[in-house]
Amino acid sequence: MKIDDWLLEILACPACKSPLRVSPGADELACTNESCALVYPVRDDIPVLLVDEARKA
Repeated sequence: MKIDDWLLEILACPACKSPLRVSPGADELACTNESCALVYPVRDDIPVLLVDEARKA
């Protein structure tokens, strides 16, 4: 997965507005808010930041 650092700095969880981080070993972005804990898929190096597409960690 190739997501530029500058893009990762501005991406936020659509549900709670917390920063996102790259999930180690997976093509996913995880919310850093423990109470939210949504994980968003990355398809073809494009983050899919839709709450309906996310799963609970």
